[in-house]
This record gives sequence, structure tokens and C-alpha cells, in this order.
Amino acid sequence: MTGSDATAVQIDTSRPHPARVYDWWLGGKDNYPVDEELARRILAADGTAVRGARANRRFMHRAVRTAAEAGVRQFLDIGTGIPTEPNLHQVAQTAAPETRVVYADNDPIVLRHAQALLQGTPEGSTDYIHADVRDPGTILRLAGESLDFDRPVALSLVALTHYLGDEEDDVYGLVRRYVDVLAPGSHLILSQVTQDLSPDGVAAAAELFRRSGTPFYPRTLPEFSRFFDGLELLGPGVIPVYGWRPDPEDVTAQAEGVVPVYAGVAVKN
Repeated sequence: MTGSDATAVQIDTSRPHPARVYDWWLGGKDNYPVDEELARRILAADGTAVRGARANRRFMHRAVRTAAEAGVRQFLDIGTGIPTEPNLHQVAQTAAPETRVVYADNDPIVLRHAQALLQGTPEGSTDYIHADVRDPGTILRLAGESLDFDRPVALSLVALTHYLGDEEDDVYGLVRRYVDVLAPGSHLILSQVTQDLSPDGVAAAAELFRRSGTPFYPRTLPEFSRFFDGLELLGPGVIPVYGWRPDPEDVTAQAEGVVPVYAGVAVKN
């Protein structure tokens, strides 16, 4: 494990954190009253929140399997969140036990649970970096201790970019900085909340996030598609998350209602 030491990082329980809100939606126990309060308020305003969190999780599983089946044996997952099995490394290492995985997140509670993320196969490796996505220099430097950036890497930014602003964080430039260091054959795995599919609910959820101190930036289809500029999108392209190479479980889940999330996977040539 690299990055800040667990004993030196304090968990702020006075304000909600997206990873812990997401954990509550997934039925986890690693959250605090302030996180639960916001999660419940958002769910009351936007009834898609829980099924969106679950659909995102299943998309990650399908996208990771897709990259692994294409021969990718290295994964960099930024915005990891609190461990919820199966985790990314479990999906990837089931497909190929020798796979190397590096996780990165900025929430101290994820750091406290990092040991659960490090239980990989003997043939592969799993590592954790405590760092913020807005610090690509640190993440790429530390990830380079475990990953070989001269070989393909799958970069996973699932349900992360809607917390990053166009101007405040230069989100497109930020994603490009990560993609630029990747070798040909690397994959970019993305999902993002959109206002296109549930305008009122997403607007209400975004406002609640912002009032809690968490910036939130839903994006339209053209805005989300821009992240893949210069890359080759895999079929079926950019599409609502339920429809990206769905498993039977995803087809069944569509009956629950809309999920305002776009998803896509692309390859760097």
C-alpha cells in the first residue's frame, strides 16, 4: 500500500463523502449518519439513486471482464470506493489470475478498508494508493511501482467524472493526462450521471450534493462522449448503462425504471 499512512489520516464525519453515500445506496455499513442523511434525501428527490448505484457496479464488472478478455492484465481504478464484493481485482483475476490491479481513492475510510482490496491471487498483485484523482502526478508515479505503463492498462473511472468540473478541475484535460501515459491497447472505462434521462430528479440530486459541499456535474450525451475523443469506442458505444453489453440480470433490472447514467469503454490505438 502506498500513499498516506492509515494512522495519519482522519475521517471527517461532519460532512458527507460520495464514497460513503454510495456505500449506503449499495446497502453497505461503512458510512456515517451524515452520509445516510444525504443518501436518503437524494433518494427521496431522485428515486433512481439506488438502482443507479447497483447498475454502475454491474457495468464495472462487465467492462472489466471485457478488458480482461481482450488480453489486458493491468488495471488502474481511480475513485475506488468502499469495498463491495466482487471488487474489481476479483473480477479481473478470476478471468486472469496474473492480473495486476492498483486502486486509488481519497476517502480515509477507503484507506482503512484497503486491506480488503489487497486480497488478490498469488499469481497477480493488488495495491492501494491514497490520493486524489486531481493529482495525476502522484497517482501515476505510485501506480508505476506496480504497473508497467509500456504495456496496456485498463483505466477505470466509474461514477467519478460527475464529481469533477469542466473549469474548476479541467476534467477533460485531467482524463487526458491519464490517457496520454497509457500504451496502445489500453482501455478507458467510464460512467457518468446525465440529466438527459431524468432531468428533474438529477437536478434535485445535484443540488443536494452541492449544498452538502460536494460539487456535482451531470453531463449530456455529447459532453460525456467527449471523454472518448481520439479513442476507439467499443460496441455498443456510449449508451445508457443498462444497455452496455448487458447480462441477463441487467435486462431484468431495466423493468425497475430508468437509470440516468451513461457508460462507455474505448481502446487507445
